[in-house]
Amino acid sequence: MQYKGLVFDFDYTLGDSTDGIVICVNYALNQLGYAQANREMICRTIGLHLQEIYQVMVTGQGKEVKSGEDEEFSRLFIEKADQVMTENTRFFPGALELLGEWKEQGYKLGIVTTKYRYRIEEILQKYQASNLIDTIIGADNVKRPKPDPQGLLWVAKMWELPKEQLLYIGDSLVDAKTAQAAGVDFVGVASGTTTKEELQQYPHVGVLDGIIGIRGLLV
Repeated sequence: MQYKGLVFDFDYTLGDSTDGIVICVNYALNQLGYAQANREMICRTIGLHLQEIYQVMVTGQGKEVKSGEDEEFSRLFIEKADQVMTENTRFFPGALELLGEWKEQGYKLGIVTTKYRYRIEEILQKYQASNLIDTIIGADNVKRPKPDPQGLLWVAKMWELPKEQLLYIGDSLVDAKTAQAAGVDFVGVASGTTTKEELQQYPHVGVLDGIIGIRGLLV
């Protein structure tokens, strides 16, 4: 497999922000007058953009979605995330070491995520890992969030790489659909709430338990 660029989702692919996301979702719901959601329900929405998370949370409580309220939910979520997200985010064991290995081997490394770019930058700074990632495309950098391929195609253009030399790694069906829409090879990692069986329903060059297994695919 002659890939020259590796692009990753973040949540449940490279790391885990579950604690921070649960805090932020429930803060926004409370401020809007809704009941708190349970952790399991919130976990199933990780990887969706904030407007979609709002819709899932509200309809899950048997309430009707209100026009414009998704924007207020997003604002409140981000308000709280600025306080708690970075400190409540961790990389999966071995992930940073792998990124370092791939960087030394000459791969271009990027992140395309529904998190905001500055949030990823903060997390990388926390772990003194900013030098490992060449390009970050966050939800604040695109007009159309995943599964639209805009962010992934933008990376390919910036790196001047043909799609055949790009590999996208993610944990969710949103990620699988993003790679499919972009015409880019995909590796699924079942380190989130999506099962291997679900990921295997989409075009892939591998579906693994976690990011560590990718080392074997790139040999």
